[in-house]
Order: sequence, then C-alpha cells, then structure tokens
Amino acid sequence: MARARRVDVFAHRDYRRFLRAYYEAGREQGQAVSLRAFGKRAGLRSPNYLKLVMDGARNLTSAMAVRFAEAAGLSGEAAAYFCELVAFNQAKSAVDRERAYERLQRFARYRQVHKLDAAQSAYHSLWYLPVVRELVAHRDFRDDPKWIGKTLRPAISPRQAQRAIDTLLELSLLVRDEQDKLVQREALVTTPDGPLPHHVASFHRAMLQRAAEALDSVPREQREIASLTLCVSAEQASELKARLSRFREELLQLYGTTADATRVVQVNLQLFPLTTTEDPS
Repeated sequence: MARARRVDVFAHRDYRRFLRAYYEAGREQGQAVSLRAFGKRAGLRSPNYLKLVMDGARNLTSAMAVRFAEAAGLSGEAAAYFCELVAFNQAKSAVDRERAYERLQRFARYRQVHKLDAAQSAYHSLWYLPVVRELVAHRDFRDDPKWIGKTLRPAISPRQAQRAIDTLLELSLLVRDEQDKLVQREALVTTPDGPLPHHVASFHRAMLQRAAEALDSVPREQREIASLTLCVSAEQASELKARLSRFREELLQLYGTTADATRVVQVNLQLFPLTTTEDPS
C-alpha cells in the first residue's frame, strides 16, 4: 500500500495511466492493491470497476473522481489535481478542455514536473508566435514591432509583436548575435510523434481557422486550398498517412532554410475519416 501511494500523480497527464501505474506499483511490491480491495475503499459495488476505468470502458463522474482519489491514497492538492485531471481527460469540447488545462497549470507541482510542457505551451499559446519566429529569417526583417505587426496577416498590434519577441527570447527560440541582431537559435522547431499535447492541438485549431479565413482574404493565386474525398481500405489509409508524413519531412528539407526568404507561409496537411469503421446496423 505504501509503495502505491508514492506514485506521483503530478507526473501524469492521463488519470487512467496514473491509476494503472498505481495499481501495478502496488502489485509489484506485493501490496493489497487488488481490484476488490480498491473497489471496497472506493465504495464500489463492482470489484471490476477499476479495471473498466483503467481500460477506458468507463468514465468517472466528478463525485466518483473524489472517491477514486481517496482510494488511491491521494489527499490535499494531489487529490484535487487528480479530479481536475479527470475533467481534463474527459472534456467533450475544446472550450471545456482549455478551461480544464488552465486549472491544471495552477498547480505548482504540475508546473515543476512539466517545465518543458510549460515552455511549449507558451510557444503555441498564440498563433503568431511561431510566425514571428519564422519572420526573423525574412531577407528584409526589421526589428521593429510596428513593422512586424503590419507584416503579419492578419495584422497584430505593435504591443503584441513586442510580446512575441520577448516570449521567443525568453524561451531561447530567438537569440541576439554579436551585432545584437535577432536570429533563430535552431533552424527548425518540431513536435514529438504520438498523441498531440493539448497546446499543440490548440495551435492546429488556430491555424485551421487561419486557413478558413484565407479562402476569403487571400487571392487565389497566392494560396492553394484543395481537398480529396476517397474511399480506401484500412491498409491504404495507413499508407496515405505515412506518405503525408514523409512529404512533410521532404518539405522541411527542401524549404526549411533559405537566405532569400521574403514570406512566411503555413502548410497544413490534413487526413481524417469521414465515416465510421463500425457497422451502423
């Protein structure tokens, strides 16, 4: 029991994974963390309920989250964090997920454990931060908030432009060279493969909105927005996804750096299902 309680809930951003880690840690130590024992502590009628939750077959209500936190030996801020994590993981809309994420960030222990996450969140918090970072590579770049603000599309205020520069410098994504000129510290900034962090997903939503606005605000000859609707097999869908991934890497290699850059562009690659794989009958 004691070992299971030492599993750091703040190290997790998925409450189901925390429960799994808690359960497995107790079993490895030979502690009484059986499904039945946990269910009894949580006041559950079904001894198998914990497994159903860990496997994603059942969700937790806010009241049940409190009971699960207590059964896992959590108290104080740890228990409060677990309950907020449940709300974050089970949020049904982007707005609810955003609010839940903001509540998670209020926990000092979470900020301490996920320092890189905080930096990435700051970078993706505003759509124009990555744009300003790329704009620094512009052939005729001016270190002037007014020029930066008017150059972006849609335009931002000089105050927003200065905030972007300050944030990028703070994150060391931009640095000043020996001549006090703003330069990119690294040529590319990429996100890891796997499930998208919340802030990266929010950034993609913002860029999809920019793409929708470009249909009306950008002349056709300056944009390329098209689509394909296909009926493919599961194997072909996986192959198509892999091809898009390789194509993205090719674009990075071909156009990642150039000494004669005069425009920042956004390239969105999208592939998503429009039908279910389950039999609707």
